[in-house]
Amino acid sequence: MANTQAPANAEGPTQHTQNQAPRFTPVQLRMLHKGIAGNRVCHTQGQSYVEAWDVRRHLIRIFGFGGFSIETLSLDLVSQQEIKPGRWTIVYRAQVRLTVYAADGREITHFEDGAAGDASNQPKLGDAHDMAMKTALSQALKRCAVNLGDQFGLGLYNGGKSDAVVHFSAPHPPNEWQKDAEPQPEPVDPPVQPEPEPDATQDAPGPAEGRSAEQTPPAGESPDPVAGAILAKFYEQAKENWQRPDVLTQIKEGARQKGVLSMEVPGLAPERKPMPFEEFLDALIARATAANRERNAA
Repeated sequence: MANTQAPANAEGPTQHTQNQAPRFTPVQLRMLHKGIAGNRVCHTQGQSYVEAWDVRRHLIRIFGFGGFSIETLSLDLVSQQEIKPGRWTIVYRAQVRLTVYAADGREITHFEDGAAGDASNQPKLGDAHDMAMKTALSQALKRCAVNLGDQFGLGLYNGGKSDAVVHFSAPHPPNEWQKDAEPQPEPVDPPVQPEPEPDATQDAPGPAEGRSAEQTPPAGESPDPVAGAILAKFYEQAKENWQRPDVLTQIKEGARQKGVLSMEVPGLAPERKPMPFEEFLDALIARATAANRERNAA
């Protein structure tokens, strides 16, 4: 009988290789063993976390376009309350499955997890539902992805540190993946910013009437155009991050170093009375802290 088995040195997959379990590549393992970059970590009220959009970005970077799938197994409305006329608080619960594939399309592994997400004190019912659903789905995805280790925030459970905690995995010894160099050039990303959310307060800061955000100047003309430009930049950053007390505190420190805290900016809506930038930031920090406390207590 003729021998139909391909010789060991034949090119292309053999029956043996086709039956092998799909595995991560050495480059993927090298990336997965690294600690998370500090500029990917967000901090709020003493808690460290990663943004869902950044998790998706790194799933693409490590596993490729189409190298993973995210399936919503369930998405259920838990609560819908009109806490006062025209103000809504919505809660959803989501169950999500994250599946990772090898380069040939075969499944390597999958993870399932669930989470609840809320939208508190929202003026628009549709926005409240959208935010609560997105929050629940995002949280569930992050809980699935953390099973892939440090690149997806596992080490943050160790006191919020960005250092790697896995270090070694018996099925993937270092000699399996350290021999392959890291992909070059590695991307250097700016600090991760939060995803935009609907405005939960009617008097939240925004661009002045009739001007774009880029054109909104500080209140009153500064005799120093350089200081005025610096202040305008800090002012726009504060408006973009009005829900993040940690970022606002960093902006305040930066403005202090640049000597522009005492300069006036348009105040909070609806009056928008000019006020020193320091007072404007203090008001935003107090409001954002109170909103986060209310959200966590809900």
